[in-house]
Amino acid sequence: MKLGRIAWFEEEDFRSARDRGMEFIELDVNNRAQLFLENVDSIRRRSLEYEMPIAAVGRWGSDRICRDGICQSELELEYRLIDAAAELECGVYITGCNYVQELSYYENCSFAIAYFEKLIAHGAGKGVKIAVYNCRWNNFVCTPMAYTLIHGYLKELYIKYDPSHCIYDSGDYLQETRDWGDRFIHVHLKGSLVIGGQRYDDPPAGLDQTDWGSFLAILYAKGYDGGLSIEPHSANWHGELGEKGIDYTIRYFRQLML
Repeated sequence: MKLGRIAWFEEEDFRSARDRGMEFIELDVNNRAQLFLENVDSIRRRSLEYEMPIAAVGRWGSDRICRDGICQSELELEYRLIDAAAELECGVYITGCNYVQELSYYENCSFAIAYFEKLIAHGAGKGVKIAVYNCRWNNFVCTPMAYTLIHGYLKELYIKYDPSHCIYDSGDYLQETRDWGDRFIHVHLKGSLVIGGQRYDDPPAGLDQTDWGSFLAILYAKGYDGGLSIEPHSANWHGELGEKGIDYTIRYFRQLML
């Protein structure tokens, strides 16, 4: 496994990752897709200069399907993002799929499958694999039922997994990792803290309630050798405290990694 973090493409992002001994950067473009696409050449130069690979590119939150099927504009944009990932020699593109309330669960799954099939085919010739994030942000492909129907059918569709999303949805992240860990291709390290049955904070991974040792043990048993991507996501850990939290997570996981 390799340890890295979610960041952006400013020079300081690359310098900080290198100075901390990280092995990759993840770029989540979301609503900054055009800005990302306009800067692919400079991102590539910085990646090479700092010897810091881009391990994953992702886009969260957008509508991929509608009542009539695939949203063509989003599909075309994601084709361009996959092309950019290939230019950066990045082998993982992360996406999701919204749920259309006017449609049945079966219809939503059918449209999602059709959408992912197109992304998989586009990425296949470029060396880019497609993964679905398990975040609930405008995405329904994040539960065992959805995995059974969609990933069960699409053998070349992978999973970007973050235990915190399952925890906050009252799921069993160790069971999901046991059952679907062989399809994990990228993992987020984000802490989770539940008090009184309610989400309280996302502290640095290692200073939270997640059983990271057991989680990594299952990943090792599954032969996982992908990235562990630190995701600072707390409402309280900012500034100097936030930087200390990142350093703590790095030390914590270095002790768990074989």
